[in-house]
Amino acid sequence: MLEYARVILKPGREAAVQRRHPWIFSGAVDGVIGDPPVGGLVAVLQAGGDFLAWGHYSPESQIRVRLVSWQDDAPVESPDFWEARLRRALSIRASLLADPQTTACRLVNAESDGLPGLIVDRYADVLVIQCLSAGIEARRKMLAEAIWRVASDHDLAPATLYERSDVEVRQKEGLPSRAGLLQGDPLPEYVEILEHGLRFLVDVRSGHKTGFYLDQRPNRQRLREAIVAWRRAKSAPALLNVFAYTGGFGIYGMAGGAASVVNIETSADALALSRENMALSGLMTSENPVEDITDDAFEALRALREAGRRFDMIVLDPPKFAASKRDVDAASRGYKDINLQALHLLRPGGLLFTFSCSGVISADLFQKIVFGAALDAGRAAQIVGYLAQGSDHPTALTFPEGAYLKGLICRGGDVWL
Repeated sequence: MLEYARVILKPGREAAVQRRHPWIFSGAVDGVIGDPPVGGLVAVLQAGGDFLAWGHYSPESQIRVRLVSWQDDAPVESPDFWEARLRRALSIRASLLADPQTTACRLVNAESDGLPGLIVDRYADVLVIQCLSAGIEARRKMLAEAIWRVASDHDLAPATLYERSDVEVRQKEGLPSRAGLLQGDPLPEYVEILEHGLRFLVDVRSGHKTGFYLDQRPNRQRLREAIVAWRRAKSAPALLNVFAYTGGFGIYGMAGGAASVVNIETSADALALSRENMALSGLMTSENPVEDITDDAFEALRALREAGRRFDMIVLDPPKFAASKRDVDAASRGYKDINLQALHLLRPGGLLFTFSCSGVISADLFQKIVFGAALDAGRAAQIVGYLAQGSDHPTALTFPEGAYLKGLICRGGDVWL
């Protein structure tokens, strides 16, 4: 242990580490013995000098150390150590990877898979990697080779390994933005995937996140099932899909038998790809019209309300409104506004699928925001379902921050007496 730099915690700041939370913030650090390189392995010691954990050092980040092992003799610098972590991550997704109707999912979910700062997503035979921390950046080449090897051993037959380390969080680590081919064949313009048997074209090179919102897969299916159930008891529902991106929820809605779909999205290119995706799954028909509105969601919702439009089901899947705690108040106002407008647009007895992917907005706070929107809209509402990210985006019990996606299914639309 003496060959590694040591990070000494302030007295009384060891409890979170002992509970195996994977982050040590700068305010908990009393001092550093040695001169660790950026992303270098350090031993974390409590104030009395006793060993606590191993982690990656990031001098530019408020998260000063990301912990990777609590075993004092763990060979945490060996390639075998990292490969074992990767193999475990893929093995717990074995049932999903064996599903021929779904060829896209998350393979590695950073801290919750014991690989802090590393994201790996699968899109058919294309693997996409994000290096989000100084520690993963320092091991980028070794990890890329290990990911390729482990994926091949799991019969995923990768053809391309592409990097999308072009996200803002890298700036907090003092790292530059970077994207490009790491291994294998050149990346095609679009990668075709299957999700519950539906076909999608994914823009890995420049699409949101790593190209697609993989975390919403089970919630898209939940919408599809809700529409099927609705049709058994009533006529086919009219669906409004807000923040539509490339049409995921709208396509599932049409596959479930929606009478019509209205997509709202600021990007005309995303809506064009949405129509391609709809056609790819054979869902573009004259009997089930699709209307695309290229506009700001806040403005479009107000325009629909002024026009007297009404819908049986509405999906609100906005981007992250709050990146940090200082954004919470403004984000709360934004979430309240869109939910208020949606509740005005919802027919009595209709279903609202509403989401927040802002990690700093807790599930409890989000529910209170939606309640406030219903109160201001003068609409009664019931929660009939809770939604979260898919099982391929697990949340370690020691890392509650990993539960970033939360959603509600609300039955509403009735005016309060």
